[in-house]
Amino acid sequence: MTTQNDRGRRRAVGSASQPRVVEVPLADRPRDPQREARRHRSPFRQLTDFAAASGIGQKAGVALAATGLLLTVTVPVTNPVLANSSTPIVSAAPAVVAAPQPAVSAEAAAQVDFSRTAVTTKGDPDGKLKQLLSAQSASAVTPAASVGSLAAPLASMAVASPYGYRVSPITGGTGDFHRGTDFAAQCGTQVLASATGTVTFAGWHPYGGGNRVVVDHGNGLETTYNHLSSFNASVGQKVTRGDVVAFSGTTGASTGCHLHFEVQVNGEVVDPTGWL
Repeated sequence: MTTQNDRGRRRAVGSASQPRVVEVPLADRPRDPQREARRHRSPFRQLTDFAAASGIGQKAGVALAATGLLLTVTVPVTNPVLANSSTPIVSAAPAVVAAPQPAVSAEAAAQVDFSRTAVTTKGDPDGKLKQLLSAQSASAVTPAASVGSLAAPLASMAVASPYGYRVSPITGGTGDFHRGTDFAAQCGTQVLASATGTVTFAGWHPYGGGNRVVVDHGNGLETTYNHLSSFNASVGQKVTRGDVVAFSGTTGASTGCHLHFEVQVNGEVVDPTGWL
């Protein structure tokens, strides 16, 4: 027979094994006051609070928010605020403003030169001449290439009479063709070989050159030195650029001490200034 006490005991046991769930209406749940306060903060205040909490600093957050330059904010991943946060990380890049450049002005009549600075080196003039004459005759050498390939025959160069037609200093007649260039030089001045070569003549010139030295430089190129007072080289001698081959004078058809210098290409005289 079941008594009232037995029924009471069964109800107590059932209550212990199956706890009752009491649902509280949403309107009656307690609210987080801080969460409510955060929701009602302005975006400016939210930004500064976020900057302070993430380690950037409140002042930096205020400055970024005020200037509107906050594009990305880089926060260390070890920060406890972001370690368990699902908020996406934005990176910050400050704007780069170029410094103003000073204005450049010039007078209306100013002349601006954009020419490049010349770079010069001391080359090998004998090597240059040898290269010019190695594969071609001297007559095939262009004027632009020949300039500077021969050295000056005197230490000091002063033109007394140029190459070409002139009034003859001997007869005074016009139409006299001057076969070389006369350089002023006192008698006894050293005469120098203009390039490496071989002496092919050292003697008296029967056509007005007086004492004369001829040096063959190869491939049709020769230089001659005239009106000499004496010789310092002999036929067959090898000379190099700058060697003293003779001394200036006034022998032959001459009116005074000087050096008559000629350049010959395949036996024909040419203007010496095109090679010096």
